[in-house]
Amino acid sequence: MSTTMNDPKQREQSFAETALKLGGKSEEEARTMGAVDRADDEVELLFEKRYQTANSPAHQAVWQDNLAAEQFVGDDPQTDPAVEKVMEDSLAAVKRRRDDGTLLDENQKISNEMLDELGKTGYWGLLVDREYGGSQASFVSFAKFLTRMATADPTVAGLASVHGCIGAVDPLRTFGNEAQKKQYLPLLASGEKLSAFALTEPCAGSDLTALRTTAKLDGDHYIVNGEKLFITNVVPGRTVGLVCVIDGQPAVLIADLPPEENEQFQIKKYGLYALRQSYNQGLIFKDFKVPKENLLQPDRGDGLTVAYHGLNRGRVALCANAAGTMRLMLASMLPWSKFRRTYAAEIGKRELVQRRIGKMAGLIVACDALVEWCAWLLDQGFRGEMECIVAKIFGSESQKEAAIELYMKTHGGRAFLHGHLFGDNVHEFLAPCIYEGEGEMLGMAFFKSLIKEHGKKFFEPIGYALQAAGIKNPNMANPLHMWALRKALIPYAKWRAGEFFKFGNKASLPAMPAKLRAHAEFATTALRKSRLEIDSLMTKFQLKLADRQCAMAELSGRIQDMIVILTTCLYAAKQSDELIHEIADIACQDLRMKLAGSRPTTKYFRAITKLGERISEGGFKALAGVDAQEILMPYEQ
Repeated sequence: MSTTMNDPKQREQSFAETALKLGGKSEEEARTMGAVDRADDEVELLFEKRYQTANSPAHQAVWQDNLAAEQFVGDDPQTDPAVEKVMEDSLAAVKRRRDDGTLLDENQKISNEMLDELGKTGYWGLLVDREYGGSQASFVSFAKFLTRMATADPTVAGLASVHGCIGAVDPLRTFGNEAQKKQYLPLLASGEKLSAFALTEPCAGSDLTALRTTAKLDGDHYIVNGEKLFITNVVPGRTVGLVCVIDGQPAVLIADLPPEENEQFQIKKYGLYALRQSYNQGLIFKDFKVPKENLLQPDRGDGLTVAYHGLNRGRVALCANAAGTMRLMLASMLPWSKFRRTYAAEIGKRELVQRRIGKMAGLIVACDALVEWCAWLLDQGFRGEMECIVAKIFGSESQKEAAIELYMKTHGGRAFLHGHLFGDNVHEFLAPCIYEGEGEMLGMAFFKSLIKEHGKKFFEPIGYALQAAGIKNPNMANPLHMWALRKALIPYAKWRAGEFFKFGNKASLPAMPAKLRAHAEFATTALRKSRLEIDSLMTKFQLKLADRQCAMAELSGRIQDMIVILTTCLYAAKQSDELIHEIADIACQDLRMKLAGSRPTTKYFRAITKLGERISEGGFKALAGVDAQEILMPYEQ
C-alpha cells in the first residue's frame, strides 16, 4: 500500500473517492463528492468531540441502546430583560407600521424606513455579541422570538434570519479575526449595514463544488469575477459574505457592495413569485475589488465550511417562521369557521373543519418543540446538523400542508381573492421547501450523516480489503472472496450477531401523561430497531448505495418522523397546559399512522374533532396576541 494510504486523513479521503469510483462514478463526480465529504469533516472539527454528529441526540437514538431522553427536550431560559426590550420594541414597531400601512414601500417591499427603525430598536443586533454593540441573545430566545415576529410579519422575521444566521453575522462571529469583527459587527448590529450570503450560482445550488465565481489576489485586493443568483436581502450598498474560488479552493470574502451599480458590479433582476416583499436578486461581478484583509480564514476548512456552519441556524429559523405563519393561518380560520354557514350551520361545527383545526394545532406544537430543542442544542455547543435538518424539513412540509390542505380548503374560493392571506402568499408558504436545501436532498444528507460512523467502523475495512484484493463485485458465495475478506468481516459479523440477541432497553423517560409516554416509547423502540434496517440497506446496495436515492430518502423520512414524535412528546409533557398534551397526542397519532400506513379509527376521529372544537372555543393559548385576517366579501347572515 502506498505511503499516502498510511496517513489516516489521506487514507480516509482516498477511500471515499475510491469507493465512489468502484461504485461506477466518474473521476470528476468522485472528486467533487469527495470534496463535499471533506468539507463536512472540517466542520465537524470545529466542535468538541462530545458535540459532534456521532454524539448528537439523533445519531445516538439510532445507534446507542440507552437513549438519553433529556437530550431530546430543550430548555427555555429566562430571556435577559435588555434582550426582551429589544424584542418587544421591534415587535411593536412592525405591528404599528403594518396597521397604519407604512410597512411596505411603493414597490411593495419592506420599506427602508421600517428597516431603519428596526435598527434603532436593536433588532438586527440580536445575535451580535455585546462587545460589538449587539444584544447577544441566546439562540433559543432568538428562534422563539422569530415565531412571534412571524405572526406580525413573516418577511420581517425571515430577514432577521438571513442577516443573523446565513448572512454576514454568523460567518464573522465564527470565523472572523478581531480586526474584521471590530470593523463589521457594530455596523451589522446597528443595521447601518444589512447583510446577505452570496453562495448560489446559476450552476451551483445543491452542488456547491460547481462554484465558478473566482477571486484572484492582485496587490492589496482580490479581483472577483462571476455571477450569483437567488440572493435574498441584497441591494446595492449591502454587505455580503461572498463565496468564491481562490487558488482552486472555496473561500469567503466579506464584501461591501457599492451604493450604485457600476462597470464592476451589477444587479441581475428577474421575476420571482416567492419573497415578494423582500429583494431576491442576482449579482454580477466584473473585476470587482475586495480588500485582501476581508478574507475569512477559518482555522480548519475553507469556504464550504463557513457556508455549512450558518445553514443550521437558518434551518431552525425557518421552522420557527413556519410555526408563526401557521399561527396566522389558524387564527384566521377560526373566525371564518364561525362566520361561514352551510345548510343552516356554522362550518366550524362540521367534523372536516374541526379535524383541520386540530391537525393545524398539532403541526404548530410539533414545530414549537423542534425549534426549542434544536436551538437549545446549538446553544449547548452541538453541531446539530441532523437535528436542524429534521426541523427544516418538518417545518417547511408542515407549512405547505397547512396552507394547501387545511387553510385553503377551509376558506374555499375566498382563498384566491386579492388581499387574502393565502392568495397573496401561496408561494411564500411553499418556497421554504426549497430554502436552506430542498427537503428530499436534505433527507439524504441526514441519512449520510446517520450512516457515516457505522460505515467507517465496519464497511470501510471491508472496502479496503476489497480494494487490496482487486475485487470490484464481491460475491459472498465465492470462497476466494470470503477468504480475502475474512479479517475485515469478523468485527461486522460480531456486531450483527449481537443485534439479534439484544432485547433492547427502554429509554428512561421523565414523568409524562400516559398517552404521550406510549408515543415516546414507540419512537425510542422504533429508532433503535431502525439501525438494522439501515445496515441492511447498506449491505444490500454496498458501493451502489449513493445511487439509491429513493430508498435512502424514504428511510430517512421515517426516522425523522420518529424523532419528531419523541421531541413533541417530551416538549408537551413539560407544559402545564393539558390542551397542549391533547394536541401533541394528535400530532403523534398522525405521524404514527403515516409510518404504519394505517387508516384513522373512529376513536381518532372523535379525539381530533373534539380537539378542533375546543380550539375553536378559544383554548389554544399559542394564538394569544395573533391578529386574525378580516373576512373578505362578508355577507349578511
